[in-house]
Amino acid sequence: MQDINIGAKVQEFRNQRKLSLRQLAAKAELTPSMLSQIENNVVNPSINTLKEIARALEVPMFKFFQDSTLPENLIVRKGQYKKIGNPGEEVFYQLLTPDTNGNIEFCLMEIPPHSASADVPHEHNGEEVAYVIEGTVEIYVETREEKMEEGDSIRIPALSPHRWVNVGEVPARVIFAVTPPGF
Repeated sequence: MQDINIGAKVQEFRNQRKLSLRQLAAKAELTPSMLSQIENNVVNPSINTLKEIARALEVPMFKFFQDSTLPENLIVRKGQYKKIGNPGEEVFYQLLTPDTNGNIEFCLMEIPPHSASADVPHEHNGEEVAYVIEGTVEIYVETREEKMEEGDSIRIPALSPHRWVNVGEVPARVIFAVTPPGF
């Protein structure tokens, strides 16, 4: 697995915006101590925490995972995915594309039983297409609620607030593509 230094990226964007640690922590509704631990890679932030930091910094979340160099390979080998989150404890993502430098990202999302992708619906600037590989999920898109099972797919229009909920007893696995990249 290739590790991304998320803490360094957060600090880099914070410094570019000339924000103090305390200012960014307040904007992201975090304690300065927690933000410091994230920047120093003492703790791995949850997806929701990272979304709040991205919102406060006014950068798309994918920028935290973007390499500044061109990838050597176009292929990502099994087991070499960039991982986001804590498997089994929260929604967990694996970036299936080498990076987020292109116009599309391809990810695998695993949702533990009785968990949700977010507390409140989130939207992307672009389209998302998803396919349920395993499990049963409920997808909330704007005011609609749909049940999806293994083999079902969905297109989520741009700027449509949505969230995923695993109502089952086993982890749900959803593969999706987003354009432009949303992480």
